[in-house]
Amino acid sequence: MINNKEKNFISAVVYVRNDEHTLAELLKKINNAFSANFNKYEIICVNDASDDNSIDVIKEFSKTQEVQKVSIINMSFYHGVELSMQAGVDLAIGDFVFEFDNQKNDFEEDVIRSVYNKCLEGNDIVFAVPDKKRKCGLSKWYYRVFNKYSKSKYKLQPDTFRLLSRRAINRVKDINKVIPYRKAVYCNCGLKVDSVEYKSVSQKMKKKQKPLKEKVGTAMDSLILFTKVGYKISFIMSMIMLLFTVGIAGYALVFYLQNLAVKGWTTTVLFLSFGFFGLFFMLSIAIKYLDVLIGLNFKNKYYLIRDIEKLN
Repeated sequence: MINNKEKNFISAVVYVRNDEHTLAELLKKINNAFSANFNKYEIICVNDASDDNSIDVIKEFSKTQEVQKVSIINMSFYHGVELSMQAGVDLAIGDFVFEFDNQKNDFEEDVIRSVYNKCLEGNDIVFAVPDKKRKCGLSKWYYRVFNKYSKSKYKLQPDTFRLLSRRAINRVKDINKVIPYRKAVYCNCGLKVDSVEYKSVSQKMKKKQKPLKEKVGTAMDSLILFTKVGYKISFIMSMIMLLFTVGIAGYALVFYLQNLAVKGWTTTVLFLSFGFFGLFFMLSIAIKYLDVLIGLNFKNKYYLIRDIEKLN
């Protein structure tokens, strides 16, 4: 009997945060695709301090399904998606690593193999992108601003999951001790990036949003680190202040040449107020830069793991 399965070792890192109602179906789909296409694989579930029955679902899955290796990383406390996924990728030993950082399950099993094949064509990072892209509110504007000011040739877009080669993982670790936003780092790591668009299938699930504070913080960090947004804002503010200064100077000069008393106390106060506003605004951007840079350079590990359970 000829075995046509791939010889490369494959890892899947699955983010888990109170997903007891959707987790089993996603794990089953991943396992079916892996067992049909790969000789050796592992599934790593990162439990980000779930307070429901998600752990029981994973353990039941490992008992009832024919799966090679399942591990659970239990985070010490809630860390959020980015740090939890970083912990999972750090533990993964596969030649290629799939990242499933959400519970969207609107793809067929063969999409996983299609993404893998695209990676074998010379791409180190491949995104699985649905044909029905759901962009609204903050996300819509974030992607628009990021793609406009980013230096990356690859345009960031909503994706369901992604695949990294071992070379991509090593490259990212070499250039970033801590990853503020993985997708932005991947698109700016200098390796070849591509995507596979798939036809979305219906999926009934309760929509779960990341905390607004976490979303805003991640967006700000990635925009400052990987785009020219901070510089553009500072430049625009400087030009506005310059024009305002020229206008006030012209106003004072006209009154001086006409031998009129300059009564511009209100105007002067407004100018000083606006000037200080612009000064502090630019200082806040500079402070944000320093905060992010200090975090990236001096904090090797943000996350804390409570324990690791090997189920198989």
